[in-house]
Amino acid sequence: MSQSKKLIPKRRFKGFIEDWILSILGISKDVRDGTHDSPSYYKKGFPLITSKNLTDSGLDMDNVSLISQSDFDTINKRSKVNSGDILFGMIGTIGNPVLVNQDNFAIKNVALIKEGGEILNIFLLQVFKSKIFDKYISSQHVGNTQKFLALSKIRELNLFIPSIKEQTKIGEFFKKLDNLISTQQKKLEKAKTLKSAYLREMFPNEGELKPRLRFIGFTKDWYIKEINNLANRYDNLRIPITASNRKVGLTPYYGANGIQDHVQGFTHDGEYILIAEDGANDFKNYPVQYVKGKIWVNNHAHVLQGKTGICDNKFLMNAFKNINIEPYLVGGSRAKLNSDTMMNITLKVPNQPEQTKIGNFFKLFDDKIALEQKKLDKLKNIKQAYLNEMFV
Repeated sequence: MSQSKKLIPKRRFKGFIEDWILSILGISKDVRDGTHDSPSYYKKGFPLITSKNLTDSGLDMDNVSLISQSDFDTINKRSKVNSGDILFGMIGTIGNPVLVNQDNFAIKNVALIKEGGEILNIFLLQVFKSKIFDKYISSQHVGNTQKFLALSKIRELNLFIPSIKEQTKIGEFFKKLDNLISTQQKKLEKAKTLKSAYLREMFPNEGELKPRLRFIGFTKDWYIKEINNLANRYDNLRIPITASNRKVGLTPYYGANGIQDHVQGFTHDGEYILIAEDGANDFKNYPVQYVKGKIWVNNHAHVLQGKTGICDNKFLMNAFKNINIEPYLVGGSRAKLNSDTMMNITLKVPNQPEQTKIGNFFKLFDDKIALEQKKLDKLKNIKQAYLNEMFV
């Protein structure tokens, strides 16, 4: 790439007309990495940050390994981290850049970009979050199961930069957008946490047949019943369609983890519960969802419907979410919930009027969570659109 080449982004703030200038990261910035050694871990000590601690929300300090004072001092002689520096993963999960707002920790297998030089870190952080850096990672990393981006390749990154004044304007704009996203993420997590708390209170504990929190007027013990006595299974109606054969339409096309596409036609029409059969993306929060209307379901999700007069579908969905599904799964990385196993799972259930009350109550939470998720997705999409147009 020629050093004389200049470009400008599609979208700019008013008043900025100068060309962006080509820069090489390792020349413009102090680029380092953390230790590659494996220090001993202790119950007390200094935090050691690895790629697992880098998240969209910043540093995750709740799940860190602790090292000795001696190892901490040794690592920091080579790569001391200060507030204002950027970190991102180099091994395994490459990327997840974080602008540091604290110090007093060490790093391992993590790239460190020091503040200073002709590129502001508040601007550079967004470059690392853009498709520009994604494409660079894809072209320069090595390894398959364990990906690795060499420090030399990070230093060789070519990027176009504007004046310090424009960098500041762009960086502050995205910082405000990131703050909005962070605030919305907290609202979503708060709604999810509140629902989880109510689930614990409104379903009986192990060894008990009454929940701690109930609607007024309900006092009887709950029953223990197998799912085959509560619901009918309609897996026989499922039809998988490869992506190339799907006809675009309005019907949600469901797989193990939710909606994958929208197609013409339908396989089921009514009120159902979909439970991942195989390919679930989360075993702790196993994919179970309530659906209503015309849907198309492939062969990776079980389809249940509460028996009329016996089981409320919305209650069934939350009762299933409230159990630990992992003991019922078979297989390795692509664990499977066999249909016979699923139908023999026992649940604690009250009479149907109480089921309906509980199901409708948690539907309000689900609607709230869906709304907050939609707002979060919208903000993330807006940011991605700006990232695509404000960098070159």
